[in-house]
Amino acid sequence: MDSLLGLLRIRVIRGVNLAFRDARGSDPYIVIRLGRQKLKTSVKKKNVNPEWNEDLTLSISEPLEPIKLQVYDKDTFSRDDKMGDAEFDILSFIEVVKMDLSCIRDGTIITTVKPCRENCLVGESPIQWKDGKVIQDLVLRLRNVESGEVELQLLWVSIPGLPGF
Repeated sequence: MDSLLGLLRIRVIRGVNLAFRDARGSDPYIVIRLGRQKLKTSVKKKNVNPEWNEDLTLSISEPLEPIKLQVYDKDTFSRDDKMGDAEFDILSFIEVVKMDLSCIRDGTIITTVKPCRENCLVGESPIQWKDGKVIQDLVLRLRNVESGEVELQLLWVSIPGLPGF
């Protein structure tokens, strides 16, 4: 049985240098999946460097699975075109969430996740304690496409009454 840990707010900040899928550009949107949960951003018309600044919230349970992200180009009369995908693990993030951070100074970087073969990180991704919250900034390189990156920020949302948090 899965046990609920809390909520993960994913701020989809922007896409950078996304692939062209139409003559006029692309109309990108992002789909984020975790288990049976599926969330979507809005569509940004004719833009390969879209600014979303949208918050999507997932329920996080154990066991922890990687979060999958897919970028699509919205088409009106045909199937939406794929514009790349990425995935990221939140194990390190959850380990920090479980720590007692009450004595930690604001702005302190608790740990850093480094890019490797198992993740899509462009560079190091710090997990920090800021304004009383655990936050992680990520830049993900899209796979299965000629170009593109997506910038995200993770923020933990505690649910009162859950043990250990």
